[in-house]
Amino acid sequence: MAEFFSAETLIALATLTALEIVLGIDNVIFIAILSAKLPVEQQDRARLTGIMLAVITRILLLFSITWIMRLTAPLFTIFGNEISGRDLI
Repeated sequence: MAEFFSAETLIALATLTALEIVLGIDNVIFIAILSAKLPVEQQDRARLTGIMLAVITRILLLFSITWIMRLTAPLFTIFGNEISGRDLI
């Protein structure tokens, strides 16, 4: 439990949180620009669809990163070093 509150972990959490905020704002601006080019009656639906797809994509990417981190079984060996799926990333 103590490793969750180390300085390194808290800095990593703050960095990732700031990155998520910046990317979220970027998504909102991009979707707003694109949806403004649509007819007025379609703009609200386009914004909602765009934001939902952005959130779903980000969640799926987080799950895929978690899955990749668990790929620790060796796939092959090169010069005596075992290489796993996680090592390839």
